[in-house]
Amino acid sequence: MKNQAIRKPTVRSDSLEAGGSGEPRVWSGGRAQTVVEVKARAARLAAGLRASGVGPGDRFAIVMRNEIAFLEATLAAAPIGAVPVPVNWHWMGSDLAHLLRDSGAKAVIAHSDLIGAVVAQAPEGVVVIEAEVPAEVADAYGLGDVRATGRYDTLDGLIASNEPISVVTDQTPMGVIYTSGTTGLPKGVLRNRISVEDQAKVLKASMGLLGLRPGGKTLLPAPLYHAAPNNHALFAAALDMDITIMPKFDPVEFLRLVESRRIESVQMVPTMFTRLLRLPTEVRKSFDVSSLQVIVHAAAPCAPETKKAIIDWFGPIVREYYGGSEVGPFVMCDSAEALAHPGTVGKPRFGSDVRILDMFTGERLPAGTPGVIYGRSVEGWPDFTYIGNDAERREIEQDGYITVGDIGYVDDDGYLYLTDRVSDMVISGGVNIYPAEIEACLMRMDGVADVAVFGIPDDEFGESLAAHIELLPGAEATAGAVRDFVATHLARYKVPRVVVFDDDLPRDDSGKLFKRRLREQYRRPTASTERHR
Repeated sequence: MKNQAIRKPTVRSDSLEAGGSGEPRVWSGGRAQTVVEVKARAARLAAGLRASGVGPGDRFAIVMRNEIAFLEATLAAAPIGAVPVPVNWHWMGSDLAHLLRDSGAKAVIAHSDLIGAVVAQAPEGVVVIEAEVPAEVADAYGLGDVRATGRYDTLDGLIASNEPISVVTDQTPMGVIYTSGTTGLPKGVLRNRISVEDQAKVLKASMGLLGLRPGGKTLLPAPLYHAAPNNHALFAAALDMDITIMPKFDPVEFLRLVESRRIESVQMVPTMFTRLLRLPTEVRKSFDVSSLQVIVHAAAPCAPETKKAIIDWFGPIVREYYGGSEVGPFVMCDSAEALAHPGTVGKPRFGSDVRILDMFTGERLPAGTPGVIYGRSVEGWPDFTYIGNDAERREIEQDGYITVGDIGYVDDDGYLYLTDRVSDMVISGGVNIYPAEIEACLMRMDGVADVAVFGIPDDEFGESLAAHIELLPGAEATAGAVRDFVATHLARYKVPRVVVFDDDLPRDDSGKLFKRRLREQYRRPTASTERHR
């Protein structure tokens, strides 16, 4: 008989909205649990996972949207030495099937409305654990009244029926984060376990970068299946901070939570900045955001104009870092540096370093010359490999420096600037073209909300340029106007040959474009250009 769902203990009180003077809590919608309760429930869930066959070194997948139970599931790994694998819940087809096979997950914890898709893709023998969908998640995604299937053990049932485990197994990696798969199949980044001394170094660096402090108040508006917010949540829990989890980002709700909870620190992505800046001035001014002390952003490029507008609004509290799931953060900048060096993502901190190498010769390049970016992690950051692909892991390293496939340069002062991704570079008629430059140009065109530029097959030149453009509501444009705008600002060979107007460009929740999805239609023999104007 399957464990029946037991309602999580919650606190629902308007008097606690501002955090009060009680114990630090983890908030999600109208629910709250103390951090102590969350950790105690995680220890019980650990026992339930062990009883389900998950042991030291085993991996289990988490296919859930943002809520308290996501954090509980992640924290449940350590007591039994297991490895959590947070999953982008949007991956319901081949990507999910690949991840579940590739990771070797012995169990999957999934929200009730996602169970069917998970079971359809899970290999035989994988244990399925059902997590009840809380009201705030159902409301945020318009799911209606989602009922538990009753066919599987439940997360709450495992917690209720097991005694807590308090012993942490030492011999296990830290965790697995799968890359977003914007250009190919997702890769599992398996990070090695590190010593207590190195953990302290990483925590110290993270506290300095993210503005975290014991007992502080932080907000998590980004999906916990991504590396940066996942790490942020775990660091905050380790510091016994008051944590507010947003099931889904909404700009007005974000401002309301900052005001009502007196939030001090938050980690965001540039697309959130854009949505905040689109709010009417009177809405933006109606919220008190003075409690914020640190806004950190990463994961995707941020236009200098957007960065300046956010700094003008919130003050000089904005920080940026650049790195990757593989290598962690290795360059950072604060507001003053961002304003003094528009477009930079920062310079090395906390014992990290950066090198720019020639794509073909591997030689180190001088300041101002674009090449492949290689970084060395902050001191103490764990080493890693790709699950089942050590060869690819070795290919991306040069003398202890790791590349995540970006192209950029450093200026004379040592500040790093991104220009594009190696995989996005287009070679047309023997000329190297970097789409990011064209995208930045088109974002300055009136009426353009979003843009993706990439290479498509061309019989004459090998590759030519395609631009997919999302317009602002009510805006109009033609392909001819787009080409003329680019030709006015850039060299003629950088003018897109194909221009397509899309209603909604495919981005993940961290703001990364899924150019792979756009390219795929051009690989089909029947690809249509009927939407070209």
